[in-house]
Amino acid sequence: MTGDGYELLHRDRHLLVVTKSCGLLTVPGIGPEKADCLIARLAARFPGARVVHRLDRDTSGVLVAALDADTHRALSMQFERRETGKTYVALAAGHPPKDAGEIDLPIRKDLVNTPLQVVDFVHGRPSVTRWNVRAKLDDPARTRFELLPVTGRSHQLRVHLLAIGHPILGDDLYAPPEVRAMAPRLCLHAERLEFTHPASGERVAFHAPAGF
Repeated sequence: MTGDGYELLHRDRHLLVVTKSCGLLTVPGIGPEKADCLIARLAARFPGARVVHRLDRDTSGVLVAALDADTHRALSMQFERRETGKTYVALAAGHPPKDAGEIDLPIRKDLVNTPLQVVDFVHGRPSVTRWNVRAKLDDPARTRFELLPVTGRSHQLRVHLLAIGHPILGDDLYAPPEVRAMAPRLCLHAERLEFTHPASGERVAFHAPAGF
C-alpha cells in the first residue's frame, strides 16, 4: 500500500481501479475534519476522477472510479442492476456449523445510534449475503469467510455476520469488546471486483489479497 492510502491496480482513459487502505474514507464525511478521502486524493492526481461505489472507512480492498461522465453513468448502472461481481474476505469469531450458507435479513438505519444498522423485518430493506468457509482457525476459534453480497446495503456484511453469531474481528461498531480486541483493524476486505468495461464491453476482474 502506498502512502497515499491506496494502490493503483489499473488505469486507462476511462477508469481507475485501486486498492483502498483501511482507515480511509471513500468520500467526504460531515465536517472539515472528514474532508480527506480516497476520491479527493484520486482527483488531485487524476483530474476528473469520480466515485462509483463505496467501501466503509475501515474496509480495505478493490474499488473502481470513473474518469468521465459516460463511464461513471455506465458503471453506476451496473452496480444498481447488480451486474457486478463482488467477493469479500472476513476474519470472524467462532466456527459456523456448516461450510456455506445464505443470510437473508432486512436492514435499516438505527435511528437512535447513528451510524449503526440493524436487522428489522418490518421496515428493513431486503439484504442478502452468500457465504463460504475458507478456513477454520483455532486458539481462539476464528473463521475466514468468503462473502458474496447480493445486495449492497451499508454495513451489510458486518451486520449479517453478527446476526448469525460471528462478529468480525476488530469491528469497533458491532463486535463485543473481546472480539474487537482480537485484531488491530476491521478484518474485512473487498478481495475481488468484476464488471463490464464500459468502453470495450469486455468483462474484467481485479483482485487484491487481504492483509490479514
